[in-house]
Amino acid sequence: MAESHPEAVTFPSGRPGPFDPPASLGALREERPVAPMVYPDGRMGWLVTGYSAVRSVLADPRFSARRELLNVPVPFPMMREMRRPADPGMFIRMDPPDHTRYRRLLTAQFTVRRMKQLEPRVQEIAEERLTAMEKAGPPQDLVREFALPIPSLVICELLGVSYADRAEFQGATAVLVNLESAPEDIQAAIVRVGAFFADLIARKRAEPADDLLSGLVESGELTDEELSNIGFLLLAAGHETTANMLGLGTFALLRHPEQLAALRADPSLIDNAVEELLRYLSIIHIGPVRAALADVELEGQLIRAGEVVTVSVPAANRDPSRFADPERLDITRPATGHVTFGHGVHQCLGQQLARVEMRIAFPMLFDRFPGLRLAVPAEEVRTRDTMSVYGVRALPVSW
Repeated sequence: MAESHPEAVTFPSGRPGPFDPPASLGALREERPVAPMVYPDGRMGWLVTGYSAVRSVLADPRFSARRELLNVPVPFPMMREMRRPADPGMFIRMDPPDHTRYRRLLTAQFTVRRMKQLEPRVQEIAEERLTAMEKAGPPQDLVREFALPIPSLVICELLGVSYADRAEFQGATAVLVNLESAPEDIQAAIVRVGAFFADLIARKRAEPADDLLSGLVESGELTDEELSNIGFLLLAAGHETTANMLGLGTFALLRHPEQLAALRADPSLIDNAVEELLRYLSIIHIGPVRAALADVELEGQLIRAGEVVTVSVPAANRDPSRFADPERLDITRPATGHVTFGHGVHQCLGQQLARVEMRIAFPMLFDRFPGLRLAVPAEEVRTRDTMSVYGVRALPVSW
């Protein structure tokens, strides 16, 4: 355990509004972009908030993603059980060469051709959801009717999972990403997911199809346990992140009508708008977390081998040294360079798919419902503060 530090901070909490990170993150970034931090279990580590320092940590192989070395900056009931090596296939909690092996196999499946082929299907799915919303009439929960079904359907089709099974994995995922879930609920969700994927992988071996999981099965390089864990990782990440971007992004545009008007006036701004929403909203609001494998000097601070470092994506994405006037949502700004998808070897594998879904879904939503508006006062929209991926729990809308 690192020795205590008189100026140690705790992980900031308390958002001033639904789109803004805790104000103390910005103050820390300006004063101490690499600050000593006490973790909930009393161990000392570090919080990194400056853009350049965050990128340095994520790109430096001396910082490990291995699960057994890490800590969590917020209270989590399963922390002790988490401190063991990642199960086979859980590559996001591994370092090279193990991580490299899995990543190589998956990159071969996430081809540009396959992502391009998905565009017409994303359009079809979005059209189906919008038609269903229109037919049912207002008000509707945009999360349930639009933001969640689109990425869920897409990732199900990409992996070769029946969409009829979505309730099974969405329910389990909701438990696993909720930082307040009871340990027994987490264990039960893990068992359910394991049984679901064991059955699915057996079917893929018996009857392979033209989908990503079948491709991994046919590679012959992975065990059933590895396939099951990779399948769950991709399924959970593939619907959780984009669903929250679509829901929270719509909320943000409705609350910034001048930005929505600019997008309507110039649809070619959609690529910029997606990148700016990714930067501004920073839905990965807790971590990533890394552990130093050696002594590393980072912006004048000595981080000793074994110490755990939490980087703040929201703080880095609002660093004025990288983004001018960063507290303002501005869809005309070139917001590339944000760290919402991470950086380095662990950069998000599905980021191009997420971009495709957002570039298609946002314009279609606002074209279909030019009068889209919140159906409740903005302060009544409940956010996902206790979830590892930030967003809105529901977004009641009318038109």
